[in-house]
Amino acid sequence: MSRLIVLALLFAAAGSADWVRFRGPNGSGVADVAKLPVDIGPDRNVAWRTELPAGHSSPVITKGRIFLTAAEGGQPRDAGLQKVVDEGGKLYTICLDAQTGKILWRREAPRPRIERYQPTNSPASPSPVTDGKNVYVFFGDFGLLAYDIDGKELWRLPLGPFNNVNGHGSSPILVDDLLIMLCDQDFGSYLLAVDKKSGRVRWKADRPDMTRSYSTPSVIRPKNGPPELIVPGSYQLTSYDARTGAKLWWISGLSWQPKSTPIIDGDMIFAHWWENGGEAAQPTETPTFEEILAKFDANGDRKISEAEFAPDPRLQRGLPNNDLDGDGLIDERDWNFYRARRASLNALLAVKYGGRGDLTGSRNIIWRMQKFLPNVPSPLLYRNVLYLIKDGGILTTVDPKTGRIFKQGRLPGALDIYYSSPVAGAGYVYLTSVNGKMTIIKAGEQWEIAGTADFDDQCYATPAIDGNALYVRTRSALYCFRAAE
Repeated sequence: MSRLIVLALLFAAAGSADWVRFRGPNGSGVADVAKLPVDIGPDRNVAWRTELPAGHSSPVITKGRIFLTAAEGGQPRDAGLQKVVDEGGKLYTICLDAQTGKILWRREAPRPRIERYQPTNSPASPSPVTDGKNVYVFFGDFGLLAYDIDGKELWRLPLGPFNNVNGHGSSPILVDDLLIMLCDQDFGSYLLAVDKKSGRVRWKADRPDMTRSYSTPSVIRPKNGPPELIVPGSYQLTSYDARTGAKLWWISGLSWQPKSTPIIDGDMIFAHWWENGGEAAQPTETPTFEEILAKFDANGDRKISEAEFAPDPRLQRGLPNNDLDGDGLIDERDWNFYRARRASLNALLAVKYGGRGDLTGSRNIIWRMQKFLPNVPSPLLYRNVLYLIKDGGILTTVDPKTGRIFKQGRLPGALDIYYSSPVAGAGYVYLTSVNGKMTIIKAGEQWEIAGTADFDDQCYATPAIDGNALYVRTRSALYCFRAAE
């Protein structure tokens, strides 16, 4: 029996072929379609264009309907962790007709607060998820909401407030009858499972060792055993029993604040972490907390204030970013996370599924790659080639079996920053920069450029694919392009 047949028996499909969650089937970014448009642009072969309020969420599609979220106004005024809404600002869930682009309905979510987020983020960054009947959305400024396909609110579950200094980026996913939401933050991180019909909390798994992250989990389904949530976090890749929230296995020694979604391919898991400083050959040595107390703790309260850090301007400037609980002081937990961040190394891991407990030094890690890694975009595995798009428009293709680099080069005219993750179908890979420069490449180890487009608008969302159509969201609009039948 061939290995492919064995894997097909061992692992059930992790999701349908529809583009019902962030990055489509199980977060893969891959659509099994025969044709997609290549000659596209804001003035070329546009099936339709619909103006929308701004938002970074990516469109999801089911039964001829598109769902996304958006926000208007309500910017946070200062560096506080959260502010009561006193400057207006609205949060929306929007449904469009996939054939015409007509807005079918728009529902406003409550917004009891405006939480802090960095300028490159948005209060509408998490993407919706749908089961074909209902749609589920998350806003950091409120929590979870569920609507039926016609826009009737089914339930709401307030969550938070949160203390993720950069705002939220994780999207909800569905696993059978559960709605799963990762709520990693600087203090009080957790993974949540909610009954999708009622909004009732089924389980909550605290993640005390985790700080901020922006990843969306993927799912692996062994033939024997419960479905597992594959969850990147600060310094660790973790698996949880999707039915109970029990922690099953983990791999440590990774870098801080991951943003990308893991890729599942049979019994292989590909996940990556990137942070400034993580490409060093050796981790940075940092003094222990006791050594820092001896040097800076003038009043003996075992905490370091901004004034006490005055002899070291670098540590003084870094205090707001390292003060996880926002009390204006660096305590032992804050300092230990800072030490871990400075000691962490970037990595793209190829992990073979199997085992329980701590797998950090195990043979499950088939290979790891430290350089040429993206910051935000997730990897793409398409037709036995891994694609990585790094800031500066550096595209790398990698052998998924060995980690060997096939080809690396810059995308002409798109030497830019990338937040949107690559997607693929019909033999093409689509890569979109933050300034709306799209490069379409012919898939393969030795990739070739097949087309380009300039949307002349910011683009943070990941494109969606449905049938022969490609949907591209910019800051101001959603575009539909279709290949000829």
